[in-house]
Amino acid sequence: MRKVQDYYFNRAKKDNYPARSVYKLEEAQKKYRIMAAGNAVLDLGCQPGSWSLYAARTVGPRGIVVGVDLQEGQKTTIAGAADIVWLTADVMAEDTVASVQKIRKKYRVVLSDIAPRTSGNRWVDQQQSLALARRVVELAATLLERGGNLYVKVFEGEDFKEFADSVRKIFKTVKIVKPKSSRKESREVFVLAMGFGEK
Repeated sequence: MRKVQDYYFNRAKKDNYPARSVYKLEEAQKKYRIMAAGNAVLDLGCQPGSWSLYAARTVGPRGIVVGVDLQEGQKTTIAGAADIVWLTADVMAEDTVASVQKIRKKYRVVLSDIAPRTSGNRWVDQQQSLALARRVVELAATLLERGGNLYVKVFEGEDFKEFADSVRKIFKTVKIVKPKSSRKESREVFVLAMGFGEK
């Protein structure tokens, strides 16, 4: 198991990404084509920035990526990729929608690898993860274009099925994804929802 983790950690360093989490997005992108050239992408809970950087490369110079996080991180950009706008904001705050819409009214894709600060209490951590994921879905419902896609992390456990069912009500296709690069012992999964408003 440790060998697998070292592999992704070392690969991220070699590929110039700040975290190994980038491969959780890359795997889904290769399989499901969440993003396309020219797309506008909103990355919620974006720091340390790997997902935003990968999205910028994927959507290319005609696209745009907006990364939102509570913490102000390194504001990296990539030559020949989409512009990245880094916003320091709380996704739970009411004024976040207005801040994001100042840059662009609607987005084709909403991404979120956001996680709560873990307490060690599995139930508490899972409930906090669900609260964040519900907020991401709420923001996606406001900010996504019709037909847009969502890829959001959540910890499996109590109330997870209810959460997934709520997403199914507003998206055409919903899949539960466990990337190979996720730690085996981790309860994290990703809800991939495609075709917003096309039910």
